[in-house]
Order: sequence, then structure tokens, then C-alpha cells
Amino acid sequence: MADRERQVTRAFVALADTLVDDYDVADLLHTLVQQCVELLDVAAAGLTLADERGGLQVLASSTEQARLLELFQLDIDEGPCVECFTSSTPVLVADIAEQAARWPRFAAEAARDGFASVHAVPLRLRRQTIGALNLFGLRPGNLSADDVALAQGLADTATIGILHERAVRQGEILSEQLQTALNSRVIIEQAKGVLAAAGRLRMDAAFTALRAYSRRNNQRLSEVARALAERELAPGVVLAPVETSRPS
Repeated sequence: MADRERQVTRAFVALADTLVDDYDVADLLHTLVQQCVELLDVAAAGLTLADERGGLQVLASSTEQARLLELFQLDIDEGPCVECFTSSTPVLVADIAEQAARWPRFAAEAARDGFASVHAVPLRLRRQTIGALNLFGLRPGNLSADDVALAQGLADTATIGILHERAVRQGEILSEQLQTALNSRVIIEQAKGVLAAAGRLRMDAAFTALRAYSRRNNQRLSEVARALAERELAPGVVLAPVETSRPS
């Protein structure tokens, strides 16, 4: 129990660490999905946010497989993510196969990808819902009430970071902030492709290398991605092994 409490504390501290002046939205969202996989009994996590026109976009995912399934949901406008966002309430599905009549195309695609359960919680603050956090399992089964509450708490913390306090007081969404995140997502996908091709890596491994480089060099994830996409930064520099000093 003590170890679990320390893990939860570290998760919220990691999210809070991103909420500094001029913080990196992309890094905040990827921190959120990573913490969900580490803390909860799920295999993968994905996050969608609404753009300026109210359409959902995939902003972060813990695996490439989860990202593609999220994109599929949005493309067909069917699935727990879409329903969670439109209803502003959690959508908890212990067995996707049992919901085939409810979401026929989504259920079939999830089965092909090996996912058997999904739990979606809204990113919301007061009456404003700006997206959904989606948790995928490889086996049928419910999340415990404590895990659902923890997932919602993590999502709420990220939502506060996305909706700037000053804008919330004015009853507005920071559309510029959200649009920046959406633009960053496109650049990050391009950079992942550059690294994947250069290093013959899977997309998940390419993203891990991209994020590790940005953190080692104290640079924004989106800035490093843009430099790679625009050929201002060589892929080999990002993929170079990290030198560690030997103890004397």
C-alpha cells in the first residue's frame, strides 16, 4: 500500500511539474497517458482533445496501436471515446465483445488489435468538457472504483493545466493553447517518422527516443520535433547513445 501511495504521489508531482509558466502541452499529455499505464491495470492509454471546431483529435497515446485505434474511433464517429466526450460522463466497458451491437465497427477493430476492455473518462472542468482519456485492457474486466477515481483525478489535473485559470475565470477555452497542441501533434508524428526511417525503429521506439532527447537537453518536445521535421536537427544526433560516466 505504501508503495502504491508513493507511486500515486509521484504521478501527480510529475503532472504538476509540467504546469509551470510557458509549459509544454504535448509533454503534459504524454506524461498523463504514461502515468495511467504505470499506475492502472491497463495495457495502453490514449487521449483526445477537441479542436476549435469541436472535433476530436488524438493528442497523445502510450503505444502506436492505441493511437491507431483512437484514430479509427474518430474516423467512424463510433466508440467509447466519442460517447464519453459527448455525454461528459465516464464510459466503462469491461468486455468490448459484449458491446458489438452498440459499436459494431469499433468492437471488431479493437478485437483485431487485441484489446478486450476499455474505460473512458472525460477531461472536464465544471461544465466544460474538452476531451477524453481512454484506457485499454488486453483482458475483459472492470477497473476498480479506486482506479476509475484515480484516472479521473489525473484527467482533471491535466484539464486544469490545459484550461488556463485566467481563461476559466472569463468562461473561455484557451483555443490558442489547444490549437498549439494540435499543431504540435502533427509535427511530432512527422518527427517520429523521420527517426523511425533513420534508425529503422518502430514508431513507439522513435517517440521514446524523441522524448528522451528533449528532456536530456531541456528542450520542448514540439521544438525538437520541428527541428527534426525541418531537417535542422540530424536524426543521428537524437538517436546517438547516451554516454554515462563511469564511477571513479
